[in-house]
Amino acid sequence: MGNFQMTELNFLVAPGGALHGQWRVPGDKSISHRAIMFGALAEGITTITGFLDGEDCLATINAFRAMGVVIGGPDQGRVTVHGVGLHGLQAPAGPLDLGNSGTSMRLMSGILAGQAFDCVLTGDASLTGRPMRRITEPLTRMGARITTGERGTAPLQIHGGQRLNGIDYPLPVASAQLKSGLLLAGLYAEGMTRITEPAPTRDHTERMLEGFGYPLQRDDERTVTISGGGRLTAATLDIPADLSSAAFFLVGASIAPGSDLLLEHVGVNPTRTGVIDILRLMGANIEIRNPRLAGGEPVADLRVRYAPLHGIRIPEALVPLAIDEFPALFIAAACAKGVTVLTGAAELRVKESDRIQVMADGLNALQIAAGGTADGIVIQGGTLAGGAVNSHGDHRIAMSFAMAALRASGPIRIHDCANVNTSFPGFADLARSAGLQLQQEAVA
Repeated sequence: MGNFQMTELNFLVAPGGALHGQWRVPGDKSISHRAIMFGALAEGITTITGFLDGEDCLATINAFRAMGVVIGGPDQGRVTVHGVGLHGLQAPAGPLDLGNSGTSMRLMSGILAGQAFDCVLTGDASLTGRPMRRITEPLTRMGARITTGERGTAPLQIHGGQRLNGIDYPLPVASAQLKSGLLLAGLYAEGMTRITEPAPTRDHTERMLEGFGYPLQRDDERTVTISGGGRLTAATLDIPADLSSAAFFLVGASIAPGSDLLLEHVGVNPTRTGVIDILRLMGANIEIRNPRLAGGEPVADLRVRYAPLHGIRIPEALVPLAIDEFPALFIAAACAKGVTVLTGAAELRVKESDRIQVMADGLNALQIAAGGTADGIVIQGGTLAGGAVNSHGDHRIAMSFAMAALRASGPIRIHDCANVNTSFPGFADLARSAGLQLQQEAVA
């Protein structure tokens, strides 16, 4: 398994097979990031279990270590964070390199806007190409001083010692990262920060604020208000398995005849379950078993069995609730009978890759008719051929096309898969154990 940084890592997946067994996928990436951030800013020692030991979340840990926070682990998902309080961070010796993690960059922009010291946030080629003005502009309205690259991208130079004031801000796009970054800045702002979304997005930040004892007000499902000047108190967190990671297996078992899979302790936060709703609308057989709470987050076991799928027009209201799962859903659409139409998802064009174009290109390479539109895609279900696909370094695209081999007529080779470790370390091993015929190739 190693991390092949000087070489390209490809997946070669043989056609056919089915998925079986009882598995727990790694911890939720979104919640793992936030657990480190809140633990660092809290007073006392926060204990975390189920932490995602992937490169993105390790980038968040390393950034806070560089600012003087003592963090033990991760050791088999267990992390201890010795909080320094909201005003205890120290100036790092150099720029903070956040690797591939857009979540880290957007959320930490909010935290660092309120510090007394200057700081530079940077990352890899993918991250430094992603749009950051959507977070830097409202932070500037709050009083922050942030300098971006010419195109509004990282590196971000955040100038310390600024006085922040709360704002009433309607988000131009439904983005949990943007909402969370502004709420974190609101911890440091004078007065109230009120954020209104155009559509509900994942609410892990709000739940975690409450879990760390910070008062907030939810006026309705789209508006949240926070006042500055409070404090966070250390907590104990058990992070659910990541529904975004489970999504590949939900799709794989849905499309592969004979599959019967149980995924344990999966986060089923209602702001994240769009992938389950969309698959069910397509005819998938997914049972939600033993629903319960873990650290304020709803979790359940998901049983998924093969079912013939049909194409649908995806309801736009579900789009923000499934934004990270669309690469996997496009594979389901390719195996479904009829046409699937997605609209209202322009956000997919500015993820780790242009996920609409890259998925359409990959599906076309496998003889599936798929065409991108300005804000979505049209996919005609059919028979997947074997072939070669380029993931463009996008972890979710690599894993999605790996699952496509379950229904392909020939082997699928997926190029540029090293970034799978950013969100799902051990994916290849778990997928093989469940029944996927996957090999890894290191190419010099």
